[in-house]
Amino acid sequence: MADVAEGFCTGLDCTPLFYQWRNDGTLAQMNYALVQLARELEGADPCLSAGIIDSQSVKTTESDGVRGYDAGKKIKGRKRHIVTDTNGFMVGIVVHSAAIQDRNGAVSVLQSIRRFYPFLRHVFADGGYAGDKLKQALKGKGDWTIEVIKRSQKAKGFTVLPRRWMIERTFA
Repeated sequence: MADVAEGFCTGLDCTPLFYQWRNDGTLAQMNYALVQLARELEGADPCLSAGIIDSQSVKTTESDGVRGYDAGKKIKGRKRHIVTDTNGFMVGIVVHSAAIQDRNGAVSVLQSIRRFYPFLRHVFADGGYAGDKLKQALKGKGDWTIEVIKRSQKAKGFTVLPRRWMIERTFA
C-alpha cells in the first residue's frame, strides 16, 4: 500500500497533485464515477434526473480568500453551495462569499454540474430558491425545474421534510 501512495504523492506532500487534479478535472471525473457506482449499488439508475440544492454559510478566519457577510445567518465567511442526488451523494459544489444569496449561487453550482449530469432536470430546494429571479437567471443556461419544498405552517418543532433531509444529512 505504501508503494501505491508513493506513486501518487511526493513524500507526504500531496498538495501539488491535488491542485493539478482539481485544475485538470480529474477530481470531478473521479467523483462522477464514484457517484454512478454508489447509485448502482443502491439500486438506482446511474444517470440521475433529480437532485437537491442547498447552501451552508460557515465562518472563516482573517486569512486570504473570498468571504462576505450572510445577514440572514449573521455569519462572516464563505458559503458552500452544493447539489446532491436524491440519495445524498454530492454531485457538485461551489464555494463563494457568504454574501451571495441562495438564488444567485444556484446558477453557478447548477452550471458546474451540467457537463457530467446532462439529464438532471428536476431540483428540489428550500424557500431561499423561490421566486422568479432564479427562473430568470437560469433561462438559457439549462433546462431545470426547481421544486420548492416548504415546511407546513401547521408543523410545530422539528419536522423531516421529504427530499430535503438528504442534503442536510450530507452537510452533517
